[in-house]
Amino acid sequence: MINKVVKNAQDALQGVESGMTFMLGGFGLCGIPENCILELVRLDINNLTCISNNAGVDDFGLGLLLKKRQIKKMVSSYVGENEEFERQMLSGELEVELIPQGTLAERCRATGAGIAAFYTPAGYGTEVAEGKETRKFNGKMYVLEQAFNSQFAFVKAWKGDTAGNLIFKGTARNFNPMMAMAGKITVAEVEELVEAGELDPNQIHTSGIFVQRIFQGTEYEKRIEQRTVTPKS
Repeated sequence: MINKVVKNAQDALQGVESGMTFMLGGFGLCGIPENCILELVRLDINNLTCISNNAGVDDFGLGLLLKKRQIKKMVSSYVGENEEFERQMLSGELEVELIPQGTLAERCRATGAGIAAFYTPAGYGTEVAEGKETRKFNGKMYVLEQAFNSQFAFVKAWKGDTAGNLIFKGTARNFNPMMAMAGKITVAEVEELVEAGELDPNQIHTSGIFVQRIFQGTEYEKRIEQRTVTPKS
């Protein structure tokens, strides 16, 4: 069985360059590839296109890349927690493609499944459909959406093994599994790395065949994007 373990994020990101398109897993601040993002910041590459459901917050996640103007274009669904993102978008410094969340997920899944494009009713009659092919099926209008083309996918899992099999925990499972399938090179960082054969095959969410590099990350922050508490009575 192929051992796909690399030492750290620095080794895992060998080959990344300015101008590339990356997929970055996670949902809000849950399950984001923190170590990979920090390494991208350190490498100081730029003109990046980043495909991610969220754009992080000002001082965490993709917000760190935005702060250093390393991202040229964001392809996202929900971007409401990042003031720097808002400033760059409104000033024209940042290209933005907003996508309905279900369409974003399906475009990721289609990429991994080798499906070039698909029709969806989401977005028809709105700005989302501008410039795209539309077609009627059974009396209902649909919009043609295309799969992505990403050189790297960066995902974060709860557990993984040396063969690249991954288990995601809770909300981190929302976008990470389909993005793991979609990158030409998929890099997985995990909280716990075990030997091949130690994971229950029935619990694996992403097969190691989709993962090219895996490493155990360090110093993960368990942030809460929007903290809501009940006031004292």
